[in-house]
Amino acid sequence: MAILRGITPDEALPIAEALVRAGFPIIEIPLNSPSPILSIARIADHFGDQCIIGAGTVLTAEEVSAVADAGGRLIVSPNTNPNVIRATRRCGLLSMPGALSPTEVLTALDAGANAIKLFPAELISPHVVKALLAVTPPGTLMLPVGGITPEHMSDYLAAGAAGFGIGSALYAPGTSASVVYRVARHFVETLSAL
Repeated sequence: MAILRGITPDEALPIAEALVRAGFPIIEIPLNSPSPILSIARIADHFGDQCIIGAGTVLTAEEVSAVADAGGRLIVSPNTNPNVIRATRRCGLLSMPGALSPTEVLTALDAGANAIKLFPAELISPHVVKALLAVTPPGTLMLPVGGITPEHMSDYLAAGAAGFGIGSALYAPGTSASVVYRVARHFVETLSAL
């Protein structure tokens, strides 16, 4: 999952095209980016059949509705808020709340989360991922997010991580589409080789 914090609507399409071409299946636009709903709508219109587009840093049910109206299909939060999770599911969207402890993870799953954003990943080792998966229902999807680099991925995958959220290692405001493509390909190729 590519996390494009700070992206502008004018950058949205070239960056999304680079990510789709590189093989990233999920794009998240954090709501604390400039005009995020417009960026989501543009990407959904042009690439919605090639990737899952959604919003991150979603904190309220009202924000969920705005994302759904823009064509977003995924809601990512930094926290576990059952009201946001339930609103997401009512709108027919995928829910990926942030969690760090067993209580947060199980609360999120009980509220209907489709996957768990393990955030911030800098605070948890692959051993924690393995321990969390041992106490959650079979098939629980966990994606470490925060500080993930190609060098970190193999240990997390061995522990059972289903994927990763990649933010500043992939994109910072003003990064060109060609640089994003090159970095994205490196992540995809590293993951494919594991």
